[in-house]
Amino acid sequence: MANKRHKPEEIVTKLRQGDVLVGQGMVRTDAIRQVSITEQTYYRWRKQFGGMGIDQLKELKKDKRGL
Repeated sequence: MANKRHKPEEIVTKLRQGDVLVGQGMVRTDAIRQVSITEQTYYRWRKQFGGMGIDQLKELKKDKRGL
């Protein structure tokens, strides 16, 4: 099985989808599976991208390019 590299925008979107499902009462592990990622990946992404929105992500990219 080939590994897929998710773009940062996709990562933030999947994290948000998981949060929405948990907010609707779904168990966190089931929500993680529904967005098609592993628990380990979820927690690694959560640590790295935390509460970032897509706008903040674009700003972060822009800052990195400017350096």
